[in-house]
Amino acid sequence: MVKSGVGAGPGGDLAGAPAPACGGWSRVKGWSEECGVFAAIGVPEAAQIVGLGLHALQHRGQESAGIVSCGEDGAFHSHKGLGLVSEVFTEARLAELPGTLAIGHNRYSTSGSVTLENTQPLRVVYRGGPLALAHNGNLVNAREVREKLEASGSIFQTTLDTEIFLHLMAVSDAETPADGLIQAALQVRGAYALLVLTADAVLALRDAHGIRPLCIGRLGDGYAVASETCALDLVGAEYLRDVEPGELVRFDPRGMQVRRALPAAVPPQHCIFEHIYFSRPDSRVFGEGVDRVRRRIGHRLADEHPAAADLVMAVPDSSNSIALGFSEASGLPFELGLIRNHYVGRTFIQPHQAGRDSSVRIKFNPVAEVVSGQRVVLVDDSIVRGTTSRKLVRLIRRAGAAEVHFRVGSPPVTHPCFYGIDTPSRKELIGVLKSVEEIRDFLGVDSLGYLSLEGLLACERDGRRFCHACFSGQYPVPVNAAAGKLEIENLHRGAARGTQG
Repeated sequence: MVKSGVGAGPGGDLAGAPAPACGGWSRVKGWSEECGVFAAIGVPEAAQIVGLGLHALQHRGQESAGIVSCGEDGAFHSHKGLGLVSEVFTEARLAELPGTLAIGHNRYSTSGSVTLENTQPLRVVYRGGPLALAHNGNLVNAREVREKLEASGSIFQTTLDTEIFLHLMAVSDAETPADGLIQAALQVRGAYALLVLTADAVLALRDAHGIRPLCIGRLGDGYAVASETCALDLVGAEYLRDVEPGELVRFDPRGMQVRRALPAAVPPQHCIFEHIYFSRPDSRVFGEGVDRVRRRIGHRLADEHPAAADLVMAVPDSSNSIALGFSEASGLPFELGLIRNHYVGRTFIQPHQAGRDSSVRIKFNPVAEVVSGQRVVLVDDSIVRGTTSRKLVRLIRRAGAAEVHFRVGSPPVTHPCFYGIDTPSRKELIGVLKSVEEIRDFLGVDSLGYLSLEGLLACERDGRRFCHACFSGQYPVPVNAAAGKLEIENLHRGAARGTQG
């Protein structure tokens, strides 16, 4: 799957689909990242550490970034902006964020418009002092809760479901931010990995199903908390453990305290797409190395769908490990047949370029010397709408491939995600619209093989621990599937447009 930038809309991957929601920024594929969160506690120049951590989590959100720090006097300092971490934060900017406590956020908007107002962490004045909150995930009852809050007088400043936590905390009778956060969590449903900064601590909370990842590391005499362990690695933190589902952990310069906020779901329901696509292969997520899981997926894929071919190649970069696994199991050599340009993730595609495969050609180029005259196995992690995959097949055939056999490291995507991944509606998913044979014809390949759901779950240590709703429609947290994923934004579209100018 091709990674790209967080918008409220479905992107521009399907012929005739709505235009990209980010003011013209092009997305090459239908999946979009979630968000990344990072905290540093009890360390000098915490904001500098958070800035590094956000760099490591850039793949999880590329539309905006923000950091809030707390100085020794208890005052908050913040900076956030639209764009990549390197565009939002300079050394001078980070130097303006003093203190030994800080939290940060990379955003890809699964709900809410791409505006500065919607950039996290959200910062407010709480009755017990200043407070900031960063959230990775999505609430499935956001509209219901928001409407009740508004009816009772709450005034929202964003179209984010994240802000709901702050309002629920504000109206609670809790005496501490930790107690207020627990009361808020009891009233919402969905997926969340939360970081809350107070004047003297950082709170970390994970939903009862553990859908989104959140891990803890030891950093000198302090701590770091991150969406993925690759961010801990970059800042030199030692991985300790994950925040458990339903667990609230309070960190301050003196140490950490653990509370049970919600009864943990048994078994948990981790997002299986973290292992298939979203997380970096050098991360350890849900207790296992991502690269190892993807290699097993490739092994199983080769067993289920062997191909008479000359070489195996990946759609870089998220499919590399799956393709390597396919190569290991099949005995076919792995080749770098597609080269990805890493510097055009936010490239603007001019309107007159539409329909000429430009969005794909700008990001990828086949190596003709590798594919010419060869029977190629092209491995991708998933197919969402299919148009990008078809364009890639065209490029490879034009480079001289004799045959193209497409192999997919997951089952057909048949349902949208409501838990923090920006996915299309069912009417746009090719796995719903066409049979496997029809998809093969649409892609223009000699053969097509999807990994079975049974095979995918067998690649995990315990498949019962993973949410696979996007393949099966079995949602662990009940959702209103008939409702749009962006109800809040649609309800307040006029206000959102006003903030965009």
